[in-house]
Amino acid sequence: MFFKKDKNENKNSNLTKIAALLIHAAKIDENFTQHEEEIIKLALTKINFNNENIDEVIKEAKEIEENTNQILDFTKEVKNMNEQNKIKIIETLWRIIYSNKEADIYESNLMRRLGGLLYVDHKIMGDIKQKIKSEIL
Repeated sequence: MFFKKDKNENKNSNLTKIAALLIHAAKIDENFTQHEEEIIKLALTKINFNNENIDEVIKEAKEIEENTNQILDFTKEVKNMNEQNKIKIIETLWRIIYSNKEADIYESNLMRRLGGLLYVDHKIMGDIKQKIKSEIL
């Protein structure tokens, strides 16, 4: 077979795309910090059912995120997750955004767009935002 995929490529693709979405959120304010990367690693560790190497997943995700301007591919993976894991990802997104104690207009716009793309009710998005904001601030 000419286009046989590497087993690790298949295994990591979902987690890598989720990581790319989280990295995109961290970079949207043009200030991707080590603290934000630690938040991402912790979240990925919690949803990592196949024990993938998180550092390798992050490295691949950074490459993917850097080479695309579309978040639709990343959101497909989250949209297909069960509700509990989808909520964890949204909480992580808000943790990343509030890691510097404020949400700028670009970050807020991203979260509004993601709410629609992930089919998450506006009220649920707002409740998650308030929960994370009160934990951090």
